[in-house]
Amino acid sequence: MPFREIKVIAFDADDTLWVNEPLFRKAEDEFCELLQAYLPKDEANKLLFEVEMKNLPLYGYGIKPFTLSLIEAAIEISNNNTPIALIQKIIAKGKEMLDEPVELIDGIEDTLKQLNGDYKLVMATKGDLLDQERKLIKSGLESYFHHIEIVSDKTEKQYTKLVKHLDVAPNEFLMIGNSLKSDVLPVLNIGAHAIHIPFHTTWIHEMVEEEVKHPNFRSLSKATELFQYL
Repeated sequence: MPFREIKVIAFDADDTLWVNEPLFRKAEDEFCELLQAYLPKDEANKLLFEVEMKNLPLYGYGIKPFTLSLIEAAIEISNNNTPIALIQKIIAKGKEMLDEPVELIDGIEDTLKQLNGDYKLVMATKGDLLDQERKLIKSGLESYFHHIEIVSDKTEKQYTKLVKHLDVAPNEFLMIGNSLKSDVLPVLNIGAHAIHIPFHTTWIHEMVEEEVKHPNFRSLSKATELFQYL
């Protein structure tokens, strides 16, 4: 069995436990429609992404940083002539995103139920602390997890600290998530195990073109397939 040494299984949150990325894609489309009098949709979307990447080291990940980037992009696109009413619409959209109900990924709760008791379960995610805590509570999944880890970014250093905090060796740790960049590559680099479960919508910033080949890596189509390896 490839994962026979595993004692701790960590799950990413957004687009692994619950649906998240489609909310951002919808907001981007609505933003481009609001700004179409100033700039074509494709160009507005490109500029927005550039603003997000510029702000990422300062603001981090999440809906609130995204909303700030929407406002900044709108000001730039309109050449500092953004109507107050448009800014208000952008702010309202950010609040609407924060208030969205949490939609669980199919099969994830059944998977957690079956794993609970046999393994120490962890939620390991990045982003805004308040927003991720809110979504976890809304999800109804909180009771399944032994530990909750919310960090500004997922790096080898952060995973090493998490494994040490959980008092296990890297080869006893398994990370499950939808992002090769955040949930797989840094985990494999510290000697732990990783499973990739792709989600149908992926932010371009999280995309990795290289094929991952590693003895500690598996790719599944859904969480319930995990049991064939445990």
